[in-house]
Amino acid sequence: MQQNVYDVLTERGYIEQCTHEEEIKKLLANEQVTFYIGFDPTADSLHIGHFIQIMVMAHMQRFGHRPIALIGGGTTMIGDPSGRTDMRKVMTRERIADNANKFKKVFEKFLTFEDGKAIMVDNADWILDLNYINFLRDIGKHFSVNRMLTAECYKNRMEKGLTFLEFNYMLLQAYDFYRLHEDYGCKMEFGGNDQWSNIIAGVELVRRKKQEDVYGMTFSLLTTSEGIKMGKTAKGALWLDPDKTSPYEFYQYWRNIGDADVEKCLALLTFLPMEEVRELGALKDEKINHAKEVLAFEVTKLIHGEEEAAKAQDAARKAFSGNQADADIPEIEMASDVVGDGIEILALLAEAGICASRGEARRLVSQNGIAVKGEKVSDIKACYTKADFEDGAFVVKKGKKVYRRIVLV
Repeated sequence: MQQNVYDVLTERGYIEQCTHEEEIKKLLANEQVTFYIGFDPTADSLHIGHFIQIMVMAHMQRFGHRPIALIGGGTTMIGDPSGRTDMRKVMTRERIADNANKFKKVFEKFLTFEDGKAIMVDNADWILDLNYINFLRDIGKHFSVNRMLTAECYKNRMEKGLTFLEFNYMLLQAYDFYRLHEDYGCKMEFGGNDQWSNIIAGVELVRRKKQEDVYGMTFSLLTTSEGIKMGKTAKGALWLDPDKTSPYEFYQYWRNIGDADVEKCLALLTFLPMEEVRELGALKDEKINHAKEVLAFEVTKLIHGEEEAAKAQDAARKAFSGNQADADIPEIEMASDVVGDGIEILALLAEAGICASRGEARRLVSQNGIAVKGEKVSDIKACYTKADFEDGAFVVKKGKKVYRRIVLV
């Protein structure tokens, strides 16, 4: 059995780069390490991209290390330029605090906070009351502007204009590491690969000011085998909040990923043993669908609980088998007067929001991409009356993956 969490993180494919690899391996093997990952509460829900970081914290805690989930209540009021081409909106303290509380509810599903085994802190506690002159004299003197401008997080913003507000972000994130090291003995900062420049800045700041060894590590962003960022749906991000992305939609996302991505996602997003992950990932042709079902069930179970995962799986199986009457498919309510004496398929698809426009609806119907109540629709003049909705099973299938039940109200 592997005794070093570094080996586990490496085997499962999390680690992208680290500042001092051999030193980190020894540290994690010989000490109980306090580490942190920062989360800026810019939205009222975490999304699947954050889930990689949560899984890393969970793996680390299982090996006896102590996670600090740092809420960026202070840095969120500036906005991280990393990976962005536009400036973030400035948020109120009340909105930030509300978002942070929602984040903690997710963290608590994966981490044990009892007896200080994990802690959550807010950098607003030390950032909002900073004396600017003292901060510049004490922290700013350790940063070279020339070097900062070579960082990817700034280079990407230079063409459209990098504000001085955003330029401060690296200093503040580095200061977070310094404060967490001072207050909690934090020795490591983790983050997504887009945080590499900021993490290096924090490591170097602590080493210069304290002459003590601290380290940084980044993790792979969740991408497909073609390098495309995963977690985007027709509605936007794949959220962890069931009110923003339903458990059924969440399950379906993973059930329908590309064959080449199954093994990677099983390794990164579940706790299944790697032996089982490899066996499932090696399945070919139709058999790979079993691996996708396992992936979808396991990830949905972790986020939404076993009951919701089972319901989503059952609904998906019924939908694919054509038994749609009692499948738990997402519903769309439509006013009865919209149907009137009858509604044509193009209008129906547009009014229900299944298609963005009648033009898209026309294209899909002409390409046999729409089925109603299990039957392909090929006539753009096909019409449906209120009687068609009465059995409660008016299910529309768009393409191979999207199912919606329309209910008249």
